[in-house]
Amino acid sequence: MNRTTQGLTVTALMLLVACSANPTRPDGADAVRSKLTALQSDPRLVRLAPLDFQDAESAVKAAEVVQNDDALGRHLVGMADRKVDTAAARAQSRLLVEQREALGEERESARLAARTLEADAARDDATEARQDAGVARREADAARTDTVLAQQQSDELQRQLDELNAKVTDRGLVITLGDVLFATGKSQVRAGAATLALNKLAGFLQKYPDRTAVIEGHTDSVGADDYNLTLSQLRANAVKAYLVGQGVVANRLTASGMGESSPVSGNESGTGRQQNRRVEVIVSEAVASNS
Repeated sequence: MNRTTQGLTVTALMLLVACSANPTRPDGADAVRSKLTALQSDPRLVRLAPLDFQDAESAVKAAEVVQNDDALGRHLVGMADRKVDTAAARAQSRLLVEQREALGEERESARLAARTLEADAARDDATEARQDAGVARREADAARTDTVLAQQQSDELQRQLDELNAKVTDRGLVITLGDVLFATGKSQVRAGAATLALNKLAGFLQKYPDRTAVIEGHTDSVGADDYNLTLSQLRANAVKAYLVGQGVVANRLTASGMGESSPVSGNESGTGRQQNRRVEVIVSEAVASNS
């Protein structure tokens, strides 16, 4: 062997010795570390499997140790990778369980909220029904009260009409005041019994202020037509003045003289002429004018 060959051989041996003296980190250790670091970035996973992640961390650290024995290094890397996968699987499984439980709680909360809303709605409906029933009872009571009052008013009206000897006609309520109101040929209202009927009429009109009245004076056929017409007008005016003096508003009353034009009996007899000498008051339900 020449010197050149001997030199190359020595150099090669020195390189082999140098390589064996500087061992490197096992293949795959960096990849396992990256996988573990990625999992550890999610604190939920670490919280759910803390012991498994501690084992995985210890295994990865062991795999990262430089080994002179390549087979041992590969074994440690494989063990670390399985530990990391185990920690990930266990944490993710527990996370799914936790999420299912949370969804179950949300659904139960939703069901409880729905039942609460239904109960509140039912309670509101019941309250509204009770209120409606109360309103219906009050309305029924009010209707009964109105019916009773209406009947009482009707009875009172009929009583007063009976006292006034009023008759229901197409023209309205006709109240006939005989010739006792006036002396023969006179237009002044007599005092005493003659005014009793007028006082009742005034009281009736005051009690029912929405009614108006037409006062018509009538005479028999004795005397001239013009005279009888004038006398009947004066007597109608006198009755109106008397009622106004008793408090009846004047614009509710109309006085009209009819003379001998509307007899109710024949003028051939004294009885017939007496019936024709009269004052008729026609009471209507027309609202009186305020003007």
